[in-house]
Amino acid sequence: MRIALIHALAHSVGPINQAMAQAWPEAVRMNLLDDSLSADLARTAAAGGDGLDAAMHQRFEDLCAYAERTGAQGILFTCSAFGPCIEAAAARRPHMPVLKPNEAMVADAVASGQRVGLIASFAPTLQSMPPEFPAGVELRTALVAQAMAALDQGDGEAHDAAVLSAAQTLVAQGCGAIALAQFSMARAAPLLRRELPSTVPVLTTPDSAVTALRRRLLQRG
Repeated sequence: MRIALIHALAHSVGPINQAMAQAWPEAVRMNLLDDSLSADLARTAAAGGDGLDAAMHQRFEDLCAYAERTGAQGILFTCSAFGPCIEAAAARRPHMPVLKPNEAMVADAVASGQRVGLIASFAPTLQSMPPEFPAGVELRTALVAQAMAALDQGDGEAHDAAVLSAAQTLVAQGCGAIALAQFSMARAAPLLRRELPSTVPVLTTPDSAVTALRRRLLQRG
C-alpha cells in the first residue's frame, strides 16, 4: 500500500517515518513537506487573524489531490494545527482514509479513562486540538514553545528536558495520561516513560496514527 505523509514541519518527517518503519514496514511511503504552512499559520495568528481561511483550505486540497494522483491509498497529515482543513479534504474523499495527525491519539487518550495532560510545542495546536476531545474528558494543557526552539537549534536534549518538565507538572496536577501533540515531540517519549510513574501512559501521535491508518486500510481490504 502507498501512503502519503504530508508535513508542515520538517521536524515531523523523522518520527513518523520511524514509526512507519517499525510498525508497518511493508507500506510504501511518500513524504510531502511544505514548511511554509506552519510558518504562514503562526504569522497570521500572531497578527490576530484566522490562518485557516479559504486559501489555506485550498492548499490542503491541492496537497491531497497531488498525493491521490500519485497512487496513494491513504493520507496522513503530521501537523496538528490544521484540523478543519484536513477534515474538509477528507470529506471529499470518502473512498480513502485521510487522517488528521492527532485523531487516533485523541481516541487512545480518551480510552485511557484518565485526566489527560496535553503538551504542545506549537502554540496554534492548543487552539485547534482541545476541541477534538469529547465533552466530559478532563484535559489540562501545557505549551513548551522552548522545546520547538531547541529543536530548531539542533538541541534535542533540551527539547526532551522541556517536554519532561511539562509532563511532570501535569502529572502533579492529577493527569493520569500524557499526550504529546506534535509528531516532532515523539522523540521525548522514551525519556518520559523512564521518568514518569509506570502507571502513566505516554501517547504519541506517530504511534497512534500508524496503528489506526493500517487498521482502516486493512479493513477496507
